[in-house]
Amino acid sequence: MEAEQPYVLRGIPNEDRPRERLMTVGADALSHAELLAILLRTGTNNESAVLLATRILHQCGSLRGLVDMSVAELTRIRGIGPAKAAQLRAGIELGRRIARSRQGDLPTIRKPADAANLMMEELRYLKQEHFVCLYLNTKNQVILTETLSVGTLNATLVHPREVFRAAIKCSSSSLICLHNHPSGDPTPSPEDIALTRRLAEAGELVGIDVLDHLVIGDNRFISLKEQGHL
Repeated sequence: MEAEQPYVLRGIPNEDRPRERLMTVGADALSHAELLAILLRTGTNNESAVLLATRILHQCGSLRGLVDMSVAELTRIRGIGPAKAAQLRAGIELGRRIARSRQGDLPTIRKPADAANLMMEELRYLKQEHFVCLYLNTKNQVILTETLSVGTLNATLVHPREVFRAAIKCSSSSLICLHNHPSGDPTPSPEDIALTRRLAEAGELVGIDVLDHLVIGDNRFISLKEQGHL
């Protein structure tokens, strides 16, 4: 007996298929499920790519819930194997990189909002705290972005030697620290403030300025420098 093939959209008019709709009416006219279906390419034996995409979004709760899912988490969804999980992760990562990319020269940080805008879309949806450093040259251009810690922020997870090792390696003259609060509230904790001061003191010793530490919430941020902690 011939093996069952994944459910495809052959019985649906071209104008109602996601790929054909994208080419005729544009990507911005498509629903979240339709765009996700294009990344998935095929459905399962019993459902189309659109139905599979709809089920994925339902299980994740929203696009926001999909953003931080790992390949392992995605493959636990019925109908998602390693190949489809990799396709979804690649699409999400491209979106992140586009969101933080800038045309022309390296991004320049002139004020806290510049750093926040550069990293907001990458950090605001994460379910765990990520500690990130932007390493700058003498023109305050970002020459390296590096995630140094994932998990609850404390002194044991973020050590000055890791922060400044990367700075020295890329010949950075200054840096800006950022981390997210998964709750969406960017109010700094006492631990955030203590770590900021510890890093600033280490920076003075090695001659690399810690310009700011930003706490990223849900489309909001707080600058510890503006709050007087640097």
